[in-house]
Amino acid sequence: MNTTTTAPLTDNLIGLDKVMDVREIPCSIKHGLILRNCFELAVGDHFILQNGRDPVHLRNDISGSWPEAFAWDYLARNVEEVQVKITKLKAVTAMPAAKPHNCGGH
Repeated sequence: MNTTTTAPLTDNLIGLDKVMDVREIPCSIKHGLILRNCFELAVGDHFILQNGRDPVHLRNDISGSWPEAFAWDYLARNVEEVQVKITKLKAVTAMPAAKPHNCGGH
């Protein structure tokens, strides 16, 4: 009997280097996972989102759900890799309602 377990993909994926690499996470759960990590982030703290494309839809959802609560700073923005530093500026009160993901076929 195999007693090895694997961590679910919904675990917090922010490493000690503050990088959350979501390039290999299925689009169907990636968006919600990132939103949850934003919600749980302490005010004043940040993480660096590493993705294979520009997460414009995510930025729109964050700013629409939590106006002026997060800073969004591009650290790298090229065809194969995008890195965004997301900093929580103020507390937020609730997670946004789940929406269908829109990864543009990615």
